[in-house]
Amino acid sequence: MKSVIEYEDYRLFMSEYYQWKKRTSAFTWREFTKKGGFTSPNYMKLVCEGKSGLSKSGMEGAADAMDLVGAEREYFRQLVKFCQAKRDADKKVAYAEMKAIAAAHKVRVLEGESASFYESWKYPVLRELAPMMPGAKPLEVAKACGGAFTAEEVRDALAFLTRAKFLKKNADGTYEQIERSLMMSTAAMPMLVRSMHKEMARFAEDAVEKFAVDERNFTGVTMGIDDESYAQILHELDLCRKRIISIATAKKGGNRVYRLNMQMFPLTDKV
Repeated sequence: MKSVIEYEDYRLFMSEYYQWKKRTSAFTWREFTKKGGFTSPNYMKLVCEGKSGLSKSGMEGAADAMDLVGAEREYFRQLVKFCQAKRDADKKVAYAEMKAIAAAHKVRVLEGESASFYESWKYPVLRELAPMMPGAKPLEVAKACGGAFTAEEVRDALAFLTRAKFLKKNADGTYEQIERSLMMSTAAMPMLVRSMHKEMARFAEDAVEKFAVDERNFTGVTMGIDDESYAQILHELDLCRKRIISIATAKKGGNRVYRLNMQMFPLTDKV
């Protein structure tokens, strides 16, 4: 399912969201409507068919029904305003907001050669770190990574990130990100992401001893659940991840690169 940021018609987005949910689960118009807090069982269907519109509270309910958070939620608000505006001036304002949000939160899908971004942890780390250190030499950047890389490795990695358009190198030698968010295509995901998860899990193990408790956060829970509860928890984790991405991409700059692992795995066989 495409992000709402790729749409210019909120009814089309809602319709395609409904069809996507229906293909992947036993989803109904009644359930869709109820999730948004509306009383009429067919309200969302009427909205999608253009027989009804969304009020200010209605657009919030619809956003809740589709689990939109952060930039996607704000884009949806402006999208509804754009589609329902009666005056050209109001349409123009809403459209400008849509474009600004889309530009700031554009997500690049990695596939083909660019998917090698996930072959080593140095690429995502340096993509975040280099813009934080304007004018820094490769050796300084390497030292900021705890000496995990040599200056030559940093230089080569920055050349790759620039060549593959993950970073833009300005005339003054500083770096900036071209897209704020990245995601991997489904085809490339299994092998490369497994490797990245293993690598990051090892760093998490080392971080327990390496960093003071006020510099890292480790929590966990052991629980006995069924398949339905498992699916619900995964859904909540996905929403949480989206909110965190929204916070992290809301403003440029920073002073440190962090890694957040969200892990859930079985400790026993099914009984």
